[in-house]
Amino acid sequence: MTDPSRRSGASGRPLRADARRNRDALLASAREAFRAGETEIRVEEIAQRAGVSVGTLYRHFETREAVLAEVYRGEVDELCAAGLAKAGEHGPAEALRLFLLDLVDHAAASRGLAVIFEAIMATASPVFDEARAAMESTMSELLTAGATNGALRGDISGRALLRALSSICGVQATPEWYDDSRRIAGLLHDGLTASAPGTPRPR
Repeated sequence: MTDPSRRSGASGRPLRADARRNRDALLASAREAFRAGETEIRVEEIAQRAGVSVGTLYRHFETREAVLAEVYRGEVDELCAAGLAKAGEHGPAEALRLFLLDLVDHAAASRGLAVIFEAIMATASPVFDEARAAMESTMSELLTAGATNGALRGDISGRALLRALSSICGVQATPEWYDDSRRIAGLLHDGLTASAPGTPRPR
């Protein structure tokens, strides 16, 4: 889901090396705040922590929400890239299991960021649709690879699997939510491997 604008400023022009460094510093500053749950962080604070001026921030991002959307985009990019990379090390079936657990962790980390997400959504940013598409694509790629080598059943789509996992992660938080969600994600994975190479079990 990498956006070409990540390599350019708010104007869309390609960035010089020093401008790229400033942009990366701004994103690192915002990412730290994002991960710490600092939902009310101001652009002045993001810029100060990055060691640049507020004017520099606005040369790269039109709004605070644009900075935060780009941070979220980067988080999902890293999550999906890591999921695919694990296929080479562990095989697609195990990589899919780890990716499902990583998505539960991602959902858990995101629960305290509702204010930030609402602010981003108010701008009609496409970042959440892009994130869902990237997660679905990663699942589809791992499912296809697993079905090809006989480790996973081949009759489940990435979209269906993401819907199932989203329904788990979307329930109201309780003290047991995290552990239960990880266990259920494991059950989803077990169901995908139980009847490989690709047909449901007879009833």
